Amino acid sequence: MDAAQDTGLATVEHVDIRRYLGTWYEIARLPFEHEDPGARNVTAHYALNEDGSLRVVNRNINEKGEAEEAVGEARPVDATNARLKVSFLPAGLRWIPFTKGDYWVLRLDPDYTTSLVGTPDRKYLWLLSRTPTMPAAKRTEWLGFAHQRGFDTSKIIFTPQAEAEFPSAK
Repeated sequence: MDAAQDTGLATVEHVDIRRYLGTWYEIARLPFEHEDPGARNVTAHYALNEDGSLRVVNRNINEKGEAEEAVGEARPVDATNARLKVSFLPAGLRWIPFTKGDYWVLRLDPDYTTSLVGTPDRKYLWLLSRTPTMPAAKRTEWLGFAHQRGFDTSKIIFTPQAEAEFPSAK
């Protein structure tokens, strides 16, 4: 049985990977054990690798004011490109199956300016934008969409974003 049927969580019908490439700013998230709760200026940059996988570069400024960067790889699990498996382990260890996390695109603007990403267990959620800020009404609408699908949005962390304090990822 398909994982989306197992959890009842639907993804978008299709993601055009080439349009998804580039930098996304984290607007809000559910707490994530690998991300400093006080992190600010959180971005994710996606680039296409020669083998069709995606290079993922996550950056942030931690609570101590230090720039952090994690480089990983994402691979679509089906032809929709809406469900991916992501790993931030060193390349030589990425073959280990249980070390990959789910990255499901739950909602996406037609113009690819806003994306809502979550995990099928509804434990993790990210609201992403092509710009560092988002109007409050839009944030509320998109997080309401997540809440209607079973995410506990009462624990949402709104990510402070300022002008870039480090060069953009390549």
